[in-house]
Amino acid sequence: MREARVEIDLALEFLEDGLIRIAAGKAFQAWKAYLASRLAEKREALKELFPGSRRIRAGEEEIEVEDVDVVIALVPTTQMIKLSTVVGEDAVEFTSLALDLHRYQYNGPDPEGFFSEVPDDRTAALLICRMAFRLAGDTDLFKRVCGVFKR
Repeated sequence: MREARVEIDLALEFLEDGLIRIAAGKAFQAWKAYLASRLAEKREALKELFPGSRRIRAGEEEIEVEDVDVVIALVPTTQMIKLSTVVGEDAVEFTSLALDLHRYQYNGPDPEGFFSEVPDDRTAALLICRMAFRLAGDTDLFKRVCGVFKR
């Protein structure tokens, strides 16, 4: 979970500098790293959902890798909701939030709601702060950057 903490701290630093779309991308990566660490703890349960294996290149040679390990390593965006149900707790809700931030990162604010559920930069900043609080808690960095927003 150390990787998730590094990513969310970077998101807060970018947010503090006004780089909201970059911060959104880092918040998404932080959640993805968090999911990967939690999924690794639930590897046996995941094997039922991803039972196969595949051959992949590792340098000059090919090795066989179980699909479950590929899924844990990559946490494919298209599988994140399904994977978050395995983690349980509030993972589904925060995965949905992370995916909203991911769409916002690429599409920017969308007042009409065609490509993203995030209508403006302030809403994106609030969502980033919510993700940061979930992953890092009430740290000094969080208080400094997100303290201006009412929770």
